[in-house]
Amino acid sequence: MLVLLARRTLATALLAFVAGCSALPAGARQPDLADLFADVNASVVVLTTTQHQAAPGEPGGEVSFSGLGSGVLIDDQGYIVTAAHVVQTADLVEVEFADGSLVTAAIISSDPSSDLALLKADRMPDDARPATLGDSDEVRVGEEVFIVGAPYGLDGTLTVGHISARHDGDEAGVFGMGATDVELFQTDAAINQGNSGGPMFDMDGNVVGIVSYILSQSGGFEGLGFVVSANTVRRKMIERRHFWSGITTVPLRGELAKALNVPQPEGLLVQNVANGSPGARLGLRPSRFPVSIGNQTILVGGDIILGVGDMPYAVANLEKIGETIEALGERETLKLRVLREGRIVELEFYGFHR
Repeated sequence: MLVLLARRTLATALLAFVAGCSALPAGARQPDLADLFADVNASVVVLTTTQHQAAPGEPGGEVSFSGLGSGVLIDDQGYIVTAAHVVQTADLVEVEFADGSLVTAAIISSDPSSDLALLKADRMPDDARPATLGDSDEVRVGEEVFIVGAPYGLDGTLTVGHISARHDGDEAGVFGMGATDVELFQTDAAINQGNSGGPMFDMDGNVVGIVSYILSQSGGFEGLGFVVSANTVRRKMIERRHFWSGITTVPLRGELAKALNVPQPEGLLVQNVANGSPGARLGLRPSRFPVSIGNQTILVGGDIILGVGDMPYAVANLEKIGETIEALGERETLKLRVLREGRIVELEFYGFHR
């Protein structure tokens, strides 16, 4: 009987010890998702863009359309991070805050190669609260995360999932990124049209990434979403400001370059140009005639960029070209060489950054 009692006492003590080890510290509790959402929602914004495209067969004609995306406020000065593809050729960007306030925003910086852009709201409502940019190096595969944004325009929508994988710069090209210093998180948290540019949070309420795109056969979410890491955001949009050109392009090389009579191994075919952008002030002409090449449809008929200053365009020169443009002073002239209607033309703009 004494042996049995001793065994029961030992078992009880062991259970108490295990329970004590697994318990949260005094006063602490598991994070409540509803509380986290309430804390961060005031930092999430909905972006509506107005854009245009040259009308095929109509010289000077345009077709206007609107776009939708999400973004996140990162400081009390009105700076907002989003995805470059949401705003790259926007003529107008409007920001809707969580309280319904609607303001316009200027595009400050954009890096399409990493799909990141920085905006500045003209003003902020009193109850807008900036989010905290976390350290994405600390994020591990398997961690729970949540995304807040406006899929299909349904603002304030929360979806929950996990970090499914990490993809470093060596894999960036596989996932459509032009830069090699971009880190992507793969997630199973649901992402749909309108989520692009929105924040992904960890369970401490810190922004650990910005939604970029999905891989889908159906057009809807199929469990493969990709998010640019917060530390990439920090490097690309905060520590360094990439200039916003206001244009979208298609790289030309190999047989495609030859077919379009590009007089060098590589070039950039201009697709669209935002009104009032640096690209528009340079006088770049957008393409207007859609053609299908394989399974891709592009526009042709616009300017083909051959080089910046004395530097020819080439993928190997991209970093140097970007640095050259960003180093221009406010009173310096930017010069571009383009192929236009079979002739090489030099475009220049004085005070490019003003």
